[in-house]
Amino acid sequence: MRQLFISITLLLAFFVTTAQNLQSPDGKFFLTFTLQADGTPVYNLTYKSKTIIKPSKLGLELKDDKKSLLNDFTVINTKNTTFDETWKPVWGEVNSIRNHYNEMAVTLTQKETNRQLLIRFRLFNDGLGFRYEFPQQNNLVYFTIKEERTQFAMPGDITAFWIPGDYDTQEYDYTRSRLSEIRGLQEKARTANLAQTSFSPTGVQTSLMLKTDDGLYINLHEAALINYACMHLNLDDKNMIFESWLTPDAKGDKGYIQAPAVSPWRTVIVSDDARDILASKITYNLNEPCKIPETSWIKPVKYMGVWWEMITGKSAWSYTNDLPAVQLGVTDFTKVKPNGTHGANTANVKRYIDFAAQNGFDAVLVEGWNVGWEDWFGHSKDYVFDFVTPYPDFDVQELHNYAASKGIKMIMHHETSGSVRNYERHMDTAYKFMKANGYDAVKSGYVGPILPRGENHYSQWIVNHYQYAIEKAASYKIMVNAHEAVRPTGIARTYPNLIGNEAARGTEYQAFGGSKANHVTVLPFTRLIGGPMDYTPGIFEMDISKISPGNHSHCNSTLANQLALYVTMYSPLQMAADLPENYSRFIDAFQFIKDVALDWDDSKYLEAEPGEYITVARKAKGKNNWFIGNVNGEQTRTSTIALDFLDAGKKYTATIYADAKEAHYKTNPQAYTIRKITVTSKSKLSTVSAPGGGYAISIIPGVSK
Repeated sequence: MRQLFISITLLLAFFVTTAQNLQSPDGKFFLTFTLQADGTPVYNLTYKSKTIIKPSKLGLELKDDKKSLLNDFTVINTKNTTFDETWKPVWGEVNSIRNHYNEMAVTLTQKETNRQLLIRFRLFNDGLGFRYEFPQQNNLVYFTIKEERTQFAMPGDITAFWIPGDYDTQEYDYTRSRLSEIRGLQEKARTANLAQTSFSPTGVQTSLMLKTDDGLYINLHEAALINYACMHLNLDDKNMIFESWLTPDAKGDKGYIQAPAVSPWRTVIVSDDARDILASKITYNLNEPCKIPETSWIKPVKYMGVWWEMITGKSAWSYTNDLPAVQLGVTDFTKVKPNGTHGANTANVKRYIDFAAQNGFDAVLVEGWNVGWEDWFGHSKDYVFDFVTPYPDFDVQELHNYAASKGIKMIMHHETSGSVRNYERHMDTAYKFMKANGYDAVKSGYVGPILPRGENHYSQWIVNHYQYAIEKAASYKIMVNAHEAVRPTGIARTYPNLIGNEAARGTEYQAFGGSKANHVTVLPFTRLIGGPMDYTPGIFEMDISKISPGNHSHCNSTLANQLALYVTMYSPLQMAADLPENYSRFIDAFQFIKDVALDWDDSKYLEAEPGEYITVARKAKGKNNWFIGNVNGEQTRTSTIALDFLDAGKKYTATIYADAKEAHYKTNPQAYTIRKITVTSKSKLSTVSAPGGGYAISIIPGVSK
């Protein structure tokens, strides 16, 4: 009798926790959703019958709420649908994107509170997206998130490519380690930054790249980060379970929600081929379609800038060294002594404009043109810039006319010093000033601690500020390249005027002591999953002391590697970051930067292994020209690729820019070779890539004479 009672109890438990299942369109992914005996939502995910996510809890802990949204749920409705469309991005790596998924929407009700929560799952052929939805209801209207409790239970102590969890910066080199090693390596991985706030010895950031011992690649990230705090991941390193960890505001709260509302999507991209991770478009597909009615003004941009000379220390953003502090509207800059190192002067900018025009570039960026740089950082200064008043040696109108006469656009620079209220206060005036003076794009910056004090770069309120700036810019037909902002989550599909972001350790760090030689073999698997990066490549002089004698940094890259970045680090906004005189020294190699396209009809991911190498081929928009880039990690490697993506029966001229035999990122970075050969779709190429090296190839129809 007792045995019968146990059997009936187990049977009842089975029906209470009966699973809802979902498969990807190709059947390779299988998701199971269940409720535990206490009504806690749980999901797990397999790929080709291999476990990707072990049973993992879902839910949200609410502030000042006895029950929260964690358990005591029952399933009241499950709706399964299929969706399949093809859409065309305004710019991108391909000319069309297929958005094909099977969806399961599970509606839950909480028995004690009678509150409803909907969890929506979408399974694509390359992974999973899911989010929380809060329907309009009487029992859940306004609420504050104490913490989101989304789990990602890993299939073991697998390998991760990670940067430390931080509320204020992503500007770290990547560390490769087992999950169990993160705690011991965390302190060493956390290098100095002008604004940084850690939260846990096992906290890491997304996009997080992982690899299992049996060769499965897993990527964890989020999509459509709108009106919500940025998600980090905190690792339970005893059980190998990641749990979401949202960025708090100044009060420690992690989100103020008014129903109806939705969370961002949590994404899990998976494949047994690393190339598929790079090709995935899940992040974009989980965002809404373009909301800008007319987009012809949004155009890819290849630019130069008065920037690297300041980054290296050759010149300065500030105009004078005579004053301990300045006040906008009070300090008369016509009556102070110029420091003689101010980079944003009319004559110097004209030099950049001339070089850009002679070499077919689209635009020139100038930093340090506006008053206020003498005491812009580190003083909690609210009214730090007005974004419209130039220094005496920067003639806005003359430079506008001069650039226009050369066919060059100017790119505006708006550094906020983290004072977002001041920026919003001046934004309309600043954008009107830009339009009046021929600026179609702005590079914004958020260096240093955020004002209001106590806010973080990635909290809900500041995330909303970044979104406000993008949408406000769109109303003025202005393109945005935001630096030090939150890392992108595919929002450029909805607002394609967001043509660039930094939000990671960029080239500037090569002048701040250097980055790891394999850094650029990791970024496409991590930071670029959410959108393009303004990485600012193209450095030809690796010994920074030759630019600025007091700076002994070294750019840990070969020259050929720098060329390859224009293909491997996709962006519709690409900078030739070095000084014009350094390009003139290597004018034959500079030809590739001049030739390489910005927008693409197709992309082929030929080779890939995170932290080791990436080889990508891309077809220029509207043309039959192909460009190939290969970046290599720490070890010498022979890259062998087939050109079977070329049109059959046609001949092409391939110009190959490669590391010379003796090249090495540290000891001989400027050793390169250039050769031309005739190729067809049947050709195979083998090229040796040096440590920190690589190669770049342009492939043009026809046989060169």
